[in-house]
Formats: sequence, structure tokens, C-alpha cells
Amino acid sequence: MILWSKQGVSVRKLEAGDADHLVRWLSDPRVLEYYEGRDRPHDMAMVQEHFYRDDQIEACIIQLDDRDIGYIQYYHVDPEEREVYGYGEGDGRIFGMDQFIGEPDCWNRGIGTRLIQGMVSYLTNTLQADKIVMDPQTWNARALRVYEKCGFRKIKLLEKREWHEGEYRDCWLIEYNAANGGEKRDESL
Repeated sequence: MILWSKQGVSVRKLEAGDADHLVRWLSDPRVLEYYEGRDRPHDMAMVQEHFYRDDQIEACIIQLDDRDIGYIQYYHVDPEEREVYGYGEGDGRIFGMDQFIGEPDCWNRGIGTRLIQGMVSYLTNTLQADKIVMDPQTWNARALRVYEKCGFRKIKLLEKREWHEGEYRDCWLIEYNAANGGEKRDESL
């Protein structure tokens, strides 16, 4: 089932047959460098455990012109994570989001920007999200540039947040606030 489509990029619900794509993508060291870590290649059992067993997460496949090219998930941020992030009940409907493009030939082509813009539109307009948050690792400058271009802003440094390639890495809590349409990045800086 297609959730949305824009400028050749679409997002559809994860299906059982997509597990082979996930195994292939998450066995590629180029992808693992940014998602999960090169020391964590996934086999079918890991893919089944991490991507097919949590009904609190909406797992989806990213497509470019009907070609499956990556993975995206979104979910309601639970009370425990809200507390870690510094949000209260009065902060409205908050969704978290994670994604990767698993086909390296699709990197550096503007697809990530179109993906994030489309997903933000879907979450804010269709699901009525007040805020969307992500926590990319601080060293991932390419991803941070895309997110900032799409209206996300850095909110809080999360020290030693994510285990990646043998050590805990710092992450940025970044936020898109639907009330102000996100904050567009000032390209002159």
C-alpha cells in the first residue's frame, strides 16, 4: 500500500517479501557505515526480529520510480522517550522517524531531500503530527544538512546515545515543528 508519492519518490508499507532487500542493504558495509554499523551485518533472522516484530512502528519501503531503494519507519514517541528528549504531554503529537537509502547509486542525487519533505508532509498533514523528531549521530554531516534543509533544527545534544561500531556515539535530537512549518536553513551561513 502506497502511503504517498511525490516527484518519483514514494513510500509504501513493508511487506513480507521485502526482507531480502533489507538483508542485502544491511549487509553492505557502505550502508552499515551510516545505519547500524559495519560490525552488525544483518542476516534474515536479524531482519525478521528488528523489522517485522514491533507493531508500534510503521515500517515502510522507499521507492524511486517503482524501484525499491531503502527503508523508512515512523512511530509515536512513547512517554519514556519523550522524557529523555525533554518533552511533556503538552507538546502534542510527536512522531519519531528513521530511514536509510540502501542503494548507494541513489546517494547524493537529492532523493533524501525529497523523501524527508514527503514524509514530513505526510506526517503533519495526514497524521496530524505536531512535531517530528530524529536523533542522527553528530558526525553524519550529510544527513544533518538534508534534515536542516527540510526544516529540522537541532534541539539537544544526546551524549553517548547510540552504540555504533564498538562505541557509544553522540547524537543530535533534531525537531521539525509543524506549528511554524519547520525552520528553513539559512543558506548564507
